[in-house]
Amino acid sequence: MSPNAVVLGVGPGLGMSIAHRFGREGYDVTLVSRSSKRHEGYLAELAEAGVKARAFAVDVRDKRKLLSTLDEIGPVDVVYYGPGASDFDQMPGEITSTTSDEAAEAMAWLYPAIDVVQHVLPSVVERGGGLLFAGGLSSVVPLPVLGAIALSSAAIRNYAVTLNAALADKGVYAGTLTIGGVIERGDIHTMVERKPEQFGNLAGHTLNPDEIAETAWQMFVKRDRAEEVFNVL
Repeated sequence: MSPNAVVLGVGPGLGMSIAHRFGREGYDVTLVSRSSKRHEGYLAELAEAGVKARAFAVDVRDKRKLLSTLDEIGPVDVVYYGPGASDFDQMPGEITSTTSDEAAEAMAWLYPAIDVVQHVLPSVVERGGGLLFAGGLSSVVPLPVLGAIALSSAAIRNYAVTLNAALADKGVYAGTLTIGGVIERGDIHTMVERKPEQFGNLAGHTLNPDEIAETAWQMFVKRDRAEEVFNVL
């Protein structure tokens, strides 16, 4: 039986690059995103690359459906957790005006990560697998404009590196990709590119998702660091 990698929050940018990278190493891939609208295209693209894959439509904030889907997926070797908001219209206010309600809403992206880990950890430990997370640069660099998002980014980062410390002696890897830039081919990249008058010129501020996915694979294999920071801002 081939090892299984689950990509939570898959999109056309980093999520698909992660799927391709692990797929090239012989992993079966399970894609999970809020909508099934693009799944057919994703699966066709992976099949053309020789990767066996399947897909599920789940909002990770729906705990009951998330855990039910994980049960259906079955034992896993690797989980990549990368969901998040992709609409700048839903951005909270900057940090000096951040309310506790905004903080609670931003933290809603942390809790599913914890639920996922608790659910899959027995099989990941049994298989000596790994847990990968993606977060924002505001977790390590003060970016006041991101407000409550900085709080949830910091929480997810801390969760990942602390998990790595706790699980290393069990043969399990945990690590985080700290993203400071616009990921090419991703939804945010598409949105920002369409509105240069609002967001400015992207030149020099984009990241290649294939290169990030390669780094993620090397982190998982070598297990020599719990974090890699990508900063082009």
